[in-house]
This record gives sequence, structure tokens and C-alpha cells, in this order.
Amino acid sequence: MSLKSPFLKGLQEEIRMRDYSISTEKTYLYWIKAFINFHHKRHPETMGTEEVTQFLVFLANQRNVAINTQKIALNALAYLRGK
Repeated sequence: MSLKSPFLKGLQEEIRMRDYSISTEKTYLYWIKAFINFHHKRHPETMGTEEVTQFLVFLANQRNVAINTQKIALNALAYLRGK
């Protein structure tokens, strides 16, 4: 995955250092990037629970994303918040 954002590149390096699978890395980066884009490219450090909830509601109601996919997106955002 080619990343332009220094933030996402740093996140990718951190995920690799923690020895996550490549599949998990790609999935987490996909959902974190989607989250950032959904909120008009705001930095994740400026967002909290409300923004996460808005994103998940959007996935469920507008994109009709399956519940298991929503859980994966939530896991990616939980990783982001816990790093």
C-alpha cells in the first residue's frame, strides 16, 4: 500500500513493528484512512468518541456495511486511539 500521508506512514511502521499480519495492516489502514476522509481530513488526535460514532452510523445506515465489517472498522479505530 502506497501512502502519501506521513501520519499514515508512521502508523504503518508502528503496526509492522508490533508484528501484525499484512492483512490486518492493510485493513486497519483502509478503515483509518476512510475515517479521516469522512471527517474532511481532520487529524485523528482532534477527534473522539462522537466522531467514531458518526462514522460507524454512516457505515451502517448509508453504506449498508455488514455488522462484522463495522466491527473490523471499530477495531481499527480502537487501535488508532490506543496507540
